[in-house]
Amino acid sequence: MKITRQCFGAASALVVLGLLSDGSRAAETAAPPAMPPLAAPPAGAYTLDKAHASLVLRVSHLGFSTYTTRFSRFDAELTLDPNNLSGSKVSTTIEASSFEMDAAPQMCFDIVKGPQMLDTAKFPRIVFKSESVRMTGAKSMEIVGTLTLHGVTRPIVLAATYNGGYSGLPNLEPKARVGFSAHGALKRSDFGISYGLPPPGTTMGVGDLIDFSIEAEFTGPALAPPGGSSSL
Repeated sequence: MKITRQCFGAASALVVLGLLSDGSRAAETAAPPAMPPLAAPPAGAYTLDKAHASLVLRVSHLGFSTYTTRFSRFDAELTLDPNNLSGSKVSTTIEASSFEMDAAPQMCFDIVKGPQMLDTAKFPRIVFKSESVRMTGAKSMEIVGTLTLHGVTRPIVLAATYNGGYSGLPNLEPKARVGFSAHGALKRSDFGISYGLPPPGTTMGVGDLIDFSIEAEFTGPALAPPGGSSSL
């Protein structure tokens, strides 16, 4: 019986070692191939990848919290030269009715989207158009442009960062991709939206200052085939 136990233990050890060895070989076999060097994105026209974009808003609510929400439907077009970022141009159109208020009562929706505030029936779109780009670092910049909101057009400046990109991935992504982050702020009263502002000296209302952040990826010219040039 003792011999049987010893044999069983030795056999078990051999089985375990065999499994570990097989698992190691399987892991080596399943290892992904090395990523090839990625080429820089080309200059050209880029469109927004809506699946990888967000527009988040923040505003004081009674001074008790910074209410955070978003617009869920917007589009943008970008003209980009990665070697001359200051020559870039971007235009963005936001559907005003896509203003989201998770779990808010219907009364709040009616006020924000109605005549008291956004008045989305009369002003269905919010539009930003860049006019110039001032580089503040190797990849950081100020985008100077105009914002049309609630029927009023005013100048606005966005602080933005170019996060990089590539010309595409063979067999995976047939187009160039680039990414940007941006931040800005505005006073809603400058655009004629003054409903619910706190009385002077108090915070009892919805704040005047709207802080917003943008994360956006864009896709652009087609990836050139190996040894050839793009058909675009």
